[in-house]
Amino acid sequence: MASEMFQAQAHIYKHAFSYANCMVLSCAIQLGIPDVIHSHKQPMTLSQLVSQLKLPPAKSDAIYRVMRLLVYSGFFATREFLDENSENQQGYVLTPSSKLLLKSEIPNLSPFVRAVVEPAMVNPWQSLGDWFLGDKTTPFETANGAPIWEFGDQNPRFNNVFNEAMDSDSQMMCLVAKDCKQVFQDMNSLVDVGGGTGVIAKAILAAFPHLKCTVLDLPQVVANMPDIDNLKYVGGDMFHSIPSADAILFKHVMHNWSDEDCVKILKKCREAIKDNKKNEGKVVIIDMVLDRDEDEANMTEVKLIYDVAMIVLLTGRERTEKEWEKLFLEAGFMTYKITPLFGLRSLIEIFP
Repeated sequence: MASEMFQAQAHIYKHAFSYANCMVLSCAIQLGIPDVIHSHKQPMTLSQLVSQLKLPPAKSDAIYRVMRLLVYSGFFATREFLDENSENQQGYVLTPSSKLLLKSEIPNLSPFVRAVVEPAMVNPWQSLGDWFLGDKTTPFETANGAPIWEFGDQNPRFNNVFNEAMDSDSQMMCLVAKDCKQVFQDMNSLVDVGGGTGVIAKAILAAFPHLKCTVLDLPQVVANMPDIDNLKYVGGDMFHSIPSADAILFKHVMHNWSDEDCVKILKKCREAIKDNKKNEGKVVIIDMVLDRDEDEANMTEVKLIYDVAMIVLLTGRERTEKEWEKLFLEAGFMTYKITPLFGLRSLIEIFP
């Protein structure tokens, strides 16, 4: 009985301190540790790391302890090697996770981590309990005094951090854009709704240069974006109208919105497809699907965390396949297809 209780204590403490993992990872990015190890080209000893970071020797023990946690968490690894004196040494090397944090590479998820630890993003979690007892729309509004989109408009620095995070997340599309041949090969035109600075549209164009792409986003988001080749930017509101095209794309957009709002958006998509001269087309959604049988445990946990994050930050939710299907049918679509192509997210094609 005592053993079970102590295991339960460890379980509680692990989750009570789970924010430490995020903050330590953010610290490593701030110091540039992934980039320094990458530039070293070989396993890097603790003393070499401290020296390259230009930290006082008195901080060596603290760096060692921070790295010990990051190694345990899988962000770095250690490797034995022989130095120039043929003596055994142990050095730090990158793992697949830390390779995704390199500022010199694409994709680079460092901006996403930095956004997660922004005070304006962290404080709403502390307001979750107060939100349940209050009358604000979201805990974000409870903590920051305005909904997230309005807050971004009022705070340019936060807006830039948030947009850079979304762009870095979209860079992951580059890894599999070429695998979407069956999705885009018969299309001539595409509208990326909520496409920001066009990271996804550019990745798709690199794989399918015949497409004519339009990025639709709020006027202040695309105001200074220049049109290039087959890519143009349009300022507008998806709740009012969506430009006509063969395919309407939403990447990580639908989960921001309530079921009622998603149905409104999807009905605008049907109008856009109907207005197309070929009178055919589809909507392509890249988003999470809960309760997928093929999900690994860590992916399931991240999806459930994201779902609660939608409570904290916005008014949306992550959805099961049945919940997605209900939205599609209510908006007048007849069939859909789900392909688990993007790790945490699936590619969903829906057809009139």
